[in-house]
Amino acid sequence: AIKKGTGELPGTVYEEVVYEGYGPGGAALLINTVTDNRNRTVSEIRHLLSKRGGSMGETGSVNWMFERRGYVTISAQVTTEDDLLELLLEREVHDIRLEDDVFEIICDPEDLETIKKILGDAQLEPISAEISMIPQSTVKVEGQQAVSLLQLMEDLEDHDDVQNVYSNFDIDESIMKTAE
Repeated sequence: AIKKGTGELPGTVYEEVVYEGYGPGGAALLINTVTDNRNRTVSEIRHLLSKRGGSMGETGSVNWMFERRGYVTISAQVTTEDDLLELLLEREVHDIRLEDDVFEIICDPEDLETIKKILGDAQLEPISAEISMIPQSTVKVEGQQAVSLLQLMEDLEDHDDVQNVYSNFDIDESIMKTAE
């Protein structure tokens, strides 16, 4: 069983599968998984969604709402927005925004390594730097639906096969803090 699980024995094939769905309040969900059993995983994901008031979507129903982008975060305590703009002026950066004492830098995926190098050369260590799916627009979710959505996100992220969960929800900060 150990050899099969580590891939030393033939017969186990892992594949990447993307599931699309909706959470409470109409928030779009893009769920990336790696699984050795598609049928088990889709059943478990469907169960998690329905348990928290969500539903599975058809292929392509949600994916179009997201753009594949480079996403870098850096502490606002180590630099200013003006310094970041000046540093990245020569690069094709889509957006630099301040969210909760963190600057978010959105760029093309192929520019991510260059942005990381520029920041590193300037002694600005990113908190995170990754390729992500950025929503083109957001959906405001409030009240009990927001709480259920946050629980659903936690359930999905705890699932063994789930690698990433992307969503377009906008939840008030006070609800986010009480849900933690």
